[in-house]
Amino acid sequence: MSDSPHVIRLKPNQYIHILDNNTNVTRLLTGPATFTRQDHEKVLFQPKNCVNVPPRNYCRIKNPVVRTADGAPEVDKNGQVKLKIGEEEIRFEQDPFPLFPGEQIVEDAEGNVVSKLRVIEKKTALRLQATRDFTDGDGTKRQAGDEWLFEGPGTYFPRVEVEIMETIRAQVIEPNEALRLRARQRFTDSENNVRNVGEEWLVTQTGAYLPRVTEEVVAKVKAVVLTEKVALHLEATKSFTDVFGKERKAGQQWLVTFKDAATHLPNVYEKVGGQVPIPPLNNRQYCLVLDPVDAKLAPQLGAKEIRKGECSFFLHPGERLEGGIQDVLVLPADEALLLRAEEEF
Repeated sequence: MSDSPHVIRLKPNQYIHILDNNTNVTRLLTGPATFTRQDHEKVLFQPKNCVNVPPRNYCRIKNPVVRTADGAPEVDKNGQVKLKIGEEEIRFEQDPFPLFPGEQIVEDAEGNVVSKLRVIEKKTALRLQATRDFTDGDGTKRQAGDEWLFEGPGTYFPRVEVEIMETIRAQVIEPNEALRLRARQRFTDSENNVRNVGEEWLVTQTGAYLPRVTEEVVAKVKAVVLTEKVALHLEATKSFTDVFGKERKAGQQWLVTFKDAATHLPNVYEKVGGQVPIPPLNNRQYCLVLDPVDAKLAPQLGAKEIRKGECSFFLHPGERLEGGIQDVLVLPADEALLLRAEEEF
């Protein structure tokens, strides 16, 4: 810009910064005004329009000016406005305002200097984290690192002390589905159950479920449909009481059949070993079962049991067939079998 004297006419809502070369102090001049530059003065830029923040918008100002109790900018002994160096300030809807010397307007991720306020829909929330200690509008004291949810519907007004971590949307739980959750910290859930860090559990109530800030969604679990010909092989990864009220020990294996339930949602402590088909036997077949279970489903290691058709059964965990399903031998009238006993019976 030329340093020769000239007259600058400022329209309403325009401003310039003027550097006094004698004092090295930069001052602000806003319009409407007519300014004649002196020899010791320098206009740092052509007239700029004031920042206009329309309704339901906001902007971020870096190095904001320090203001007195009545809102006026505070100046030092040299007449230079004081700044909060390294700080930011969020300004919402207001009359057009200029930027004081040293203030900078921050662009958002899309390159806009003025951003729209976020409208949070129903069954949606923002996970927020405090970056410094402060007290929010309702008197709640927040410490750096604290996290909480801003749930919709509503309009979120940002703060410089708060960072948006993520947007959380409600998970829809359909019939025969469940949501597997993990505790991010120790807390008491809506059913007054104390959850420890890392603990997992299932939410089976149908409908939309919005996870808390202390909860993490691991996966959505679908129920396994059981029929008269298919069973579910399960193994306990931890000692617990299952949905049928039976105590299971870590490492224990068992079957869930159609007689127990039409569908089954595997618990967080149940490892699915697969689906077990039923081996049907007709009236001309038989099989030899090794290590059969007793009436209490306890395995009889080393025992053997012959099962003859016509029948159908599930092989319990630990049971196995020797030689598979075999056909009976049909002897005509002129033939016989020579048998040898392998043990007393």
